[in-house]
Amino acid sequence: MIDRLLVLRRILTDAAADAVPDRLAEALAAPFGLTRTELYLVDYRLAALVPLFGEVARTHPGDPAWRCFDHQNPVNEKGVMFVPVSSRGDRLGVLACEPAPDSPEAAAELAEVAVALAHELQAAAAGTDRYQGAARTRRLTLAAEMQWELLPGRSRIRPAFGLAGQLEPSYNVRGDSFDWADQEGRLTLSVLNGMGEGVSAALLSSLATFALRNARRAGIPLADQAALADQAVYAEHRGHAHVSALLLELDLTSGEVLVVDAGSPRLLLLRDGTVQELKLRKEFPLGMFDETDYQVQSFRLQPGDRLMLASDGVYEALAASGRYGDAALARFVRRTKALAPLQAVRSLLGDLRAFVGDADLDDDAVAVCLDFHGMEKAATPDPG
Repeated sequence: MIDRLLVLRRILTDAAADAVPDRLAEALAAPFGLTRTELYLVDYRLAALVPLFGEVARTHPGDPAWRCFDHQNPVNEKGVMFVPVSSRGDRLGVLACEPAPDSPEAAAELAEVAVALAHELQAAAAGTDRYQGAARTRRLTLAAEMQWELLPGRSRIRPAFGLAGQLEPSYNVRGDSFDWADQEGRLTLSVLNGMGEGVSAALLSSLATFALRNARRAGIPLADQAALADQAVYAEHRGHAHVSALLLELDLTSGEVLVVDAGSPRLLLLRDGTVQELKLRKEFPLGMFDETDYQVQSFRLQPGDRLMLASDGVYEALAASGRYGDAALARFVRRTKALAPLQAVRSLLGDLRAFVGDADLDDDAVAVCLDFHGMEKAATPDPG
């Protein structure tokens, strides 16, 4: 088993960037007796799994491939085995293998191969457009292309936390964005909303994101990160454009959260089945004025807590029946208790799309879900 896995991993790492799945399919055929291998990539809207090789139709929620994607467990149906293609909780898609292996050992090997495939797809993505192009069901606007390239990923699962974010409308999103990074026992998370529309809003959010990253990577404290991003935006736009931002830094051992609230995103806490909006002191959005002095606020999470961050495009969304509103947002967050973070944000934005019906969203919407598991789980071995 070990030798076979080592050979397969070497084939993946040696493959050309645009041919990783093809070389894998060839390598799996003889040792596993497979007659068909298909890689499904999840689309930008989290609404379809798109086949890379195009031999079968797209799959949608309810299909066996989607059950595999949702629950992150292998699914066997009608002689086909579906295994999740995920790396550190970032769900890229599903690998379908036919016929399904008849031994638990072979099934376990294919599950390991799918994890290795996810890592290689992430590494290869910088050298080819094949996977990004295949994962879209229609063309992205230029602004959406910029925003998706800016994101750190769509989900992340570690022993101490679970995290996911999603943008809507996914194919023509403008200025809303999110960012995260974890290092040395701390998780930094931000939700941004650049004013304006189209490319100008995307450029504004990009400027703020890179300014925050630059400050964060220099080891600068959270309030100073906000101040430096504020100066970067103001220097470029002189107060004529600004970025609403909610910045958080979570200590993964103690659960302490430091916050800078510079704008409109909402922060809701789900604890023991009860949802409350965390009322924070509002400060000026980034770039509105020169040299704003930002202050850090704090609160503490308990193991089992869930935070949901939502931009104004969620709670301010309008339909013929009125405004989506804070009450509807709180009710829906409560209903997500049993869902994994990626399922939670997908369900929330799906509910928002159902609320507006045939109408387009007037503004971008971004939702980010963070589950805190606590220090005991943070101390367990990292599964990689």
